[in-house]
Amino acid sequence: MTVEPARSAPPLSVPAPRPTVESPAATAPTPPGGRAAWLAWSVGVSVYILAVIHRTSLGVAGLDAAERFGIGASALATFSILQVLVYAAMQVPVGLLVDRFGPRRVLLLGVLLLSTGQLAFAFSSSFAPALASRAVLGCGDAMTFISVLRIAARWFPAAKNPFVAQLTGLAGMGGNLVTTVVLAQVLHSEGWTPTFTAIALLGVAVFALVALFLKDAPAQERPARPVERRERAGIGRQVLDCWREPGTRLGLWIHFTTQFPGNTFGLLWGLPYLVEAQGMSRAAAGGLLTLLVLSTMSFGLVFGRALSRTARARMPIVFGVLAATGLGWALVLAWPGGHPPTWLLVGIILVMGGNGPASLVGLDYARARNPVERLGTASGIVNMGGFIGTMITLFGVGVLLDALSPDGAGAYSASAFRWAFCWQYVPLAVGTVMILRLRRKVAAAS
Repeated sequence: MTVEPARSAPPLSVPAPRPTVESPAATAPTPPGGRAAWLAWSVGVSVYILAVIHRTSLGVAGLDAAERFGIGASALATFSILQVLVYAAMQVPVGLLVDRFGPRRVLLLGVLLLSTGQLAFAFSSSFAPALASRAVLGCGDAMTFISVLRIAARWFPAAKNPFVAQLTGLAGMGGNLVTTVVLAQVLHSEGWTPTFTAIALLGVAVFALVALFLKDAPAQERPARPVERRERAGIGRQVLDCWREPGTRLGLWIHFTTQFPGNTFGLLWGLPYLVEAQGMSRAAAGGLLTLLVLSTMSFGLVFGRALSRTARARMPIVFGVLAATGLGWALVLAWPGGHPPTWLLVGIILVMGGNGPASLVGLDYARARNPVERLGTASGIVNMGGFIGTMITLFGVGVLLDALSPDGAGAYSASAFRWAFCWQYVPLAVGTVMILRLRRKVAAAS
């Protein structure tokens, strides 16, 4: 017995639907790249370079700040911790702002906040006002990197985004280089207030550059924005959709685990460790911090090239950097007497140069797993990771230094630094476990 199919069944072939305004093809043409794209990126990245100068300025002024405000290690760490805490807390709100109002407006606001915070810091003579000014600075800093990534996503083809992201990080290291080479010398010769005032006033030129020359997207993409109007209906839903994507969470933990060792060393504890625990002069310590910046720039170029050729390079880069960092610090901290030779210190600093570039792999996972209309939000979630790890490590090292050094600032021994720096292995272990766990989920969802 056979069953005759229903006569009302429609034909199997139907005409393809016409594109609507919500169709990706209608709203997201392929970015052009070329000179215009590089110009837009260059203007945007100038703000990020300025933000890194502001962010890392305390790294070469830590000992001066302790003397100026009469504070110990825990209070000194609070400056960087609060700045990083504000930065991390602002990542998702900033991502939403970038998705809705465009990176240009967010960058302009960021420059204003950076300059205001640094100017207040320049004239602060007590701990509380200085702390508040670093919080304002952290808020402005939070608005830069995600905005530049969104500019790159709008102006460059998708295949080029990993390389441009690494170039962005490399350019930021140029700002760090300004801090370690120029700012350290100016601070020593000109003093606290003139130095930090000059940094604050750099924002005037950068603000004008962004206001006059930056465009959010190529001309053919700017007129129609129906998708963004639709997005405004559900902020919570957008954040939740980003978080539910395993690639976003994997990106966050990669960023968390790879970035914090180099950040902790460069932002605050590197100079005190080299000067007080290893007996180096400030000039020699500054030279090693400069080496950290140069190493980071070199790794950024290498990783950027590798990631632009194949996505298979992501996990080997991440696990290679984690293994080298963990092993390198184990050798340094286990060295008898707590005074490793110079060649070993140079070695761990070179290794930590891979931390920042490896953390950008996390942004690649988020970018690959989220649609373009929520890339700012997804990038914000991922970008919280490394700064949360940095905050945890800065605080832990500061507390342990004070606990192990009853005589306070200026009396931190090599042994105290050795045990305090062992704290790094706590976030390193937690982050590695989470990467392994989420890596399997992402692979299963592919």
